[in-house]
Amino acid sequence: MSVIEDKSLARPVSADEARPRRAGPVYGGRAVYSAIDLGTNNCRLLVAKPTRNGFRVIDAFSRIVRLGEGLELSGRLSDAAMDRAVGALKICAQKIKSRKVTCMRSVATEACRAAVNCSDFVARVKRETGLNLDVISPAEEARLAVVGCQSLMDQRYSHALVFDIGGGSTELIFIEKRTGGQFSILAWTSVPFGVTTIAERFDCHSLSSETYKEMVALIANHLADFEELGKLVGYVKRGKVQLLGTSGTITTLASVQLGLKRYDRSRIDGAWLRAGSVHALARAVALMPYEERLAQPCIGEDRVDYVVAGCAILDAILTQWPFTRIRVADRGIREGVLRGLMNEGVAFDTGHNRER
Repeated sequence: MSVIEDKSLARPVSADEARPRRAGPVYGGRAVYSAIDLGTNNCRLLVAKPTRNGFRVIDAFSRIVRLGEGLELSGRLSDAAMDRAVGALKICAQKIKSRKVTCMRSVATEACRAAVNCSDFVARVKRETGLNLDVISPAEEARLAVVGCQSLMDQRYSHALVFDIGGGSTELIFIEKRTGGQFSILAWTSVPFGVTTIAERFDCHSLSSETYKEMVALIANHLADFEELGKLVGYVKRGKVQLLGTSGTITTLASVQLGLKRYDRSRIDGAWLRAGSVHALARAVALMPYEERLAQPCIGEDRVDYVVAGCAILDAILTQWPFTRIRVADRGIREGVLRGLMNEGVAFDTGHNRER
């Protein structure tokens, strides 16, 4: 991996720069906004109306589509995967139409970035759903994740490490907080592994402790490079850094940790957990017998293998840096897109980054 400085983002910029102009006032009126996040594993939609303090969600949709299934071996989006994604996007388009959305943005991430037939897929989505997919860069993905989680930044900390464990990649962003709602991204990285790519590389169905260690080590190598770039350990040891996680992995583990019988966003989003307990739980869940893991009410069949891969990634993060607490975010890219469309984005000054 090489160190790259993104000159286009090396100055303070508003989070909505280069975005579609808003279709109405920041709040009130008839403005309705939508954001779609098409990832390697999931397709998610939010429809919202702006308010004085942010926005109010009026509709939402989420479906596991496994768009990146088989991508690592073939380099292509499979016909079956594209069919699943287009089917989900058709539902999104119907909701957007029924809610009379006036301003929208639909983004796609790692699976589309990596696929050689991405342009064919984007054209098909436009033809069959009317949606314009914007395939964003890792830098933009990291920025949107931070913007989406900004309301969970605790002002008692001078810095934050935000991680987003996706299907095809994992983003980590090291941030310095400033006054007046400003942040400076000191360093960021896009690790080329997510829950889908890890699950396809290893047998997560019945996992041995040795194989699990291999999974963790694969991620740890990339995190060591990022530590060398960002020099986080000193800040973490002095208690200056908030750890904030957004992904299905951390929200699922939080649900298990809290003993929930069914997922409850109101109890998960913004929850603080002891990092040591989450670390131990990640290892325990990953090494559970398949049937026991499947029986966990907040995991389910769709996530039973992917959560193992996510646990390995989280294990590597918590091993690399000595955090004592972790805050959970059930929000991310979609919320970042909405804030940008509504001109509520946070200004950034991005520093060094590391891409594969």
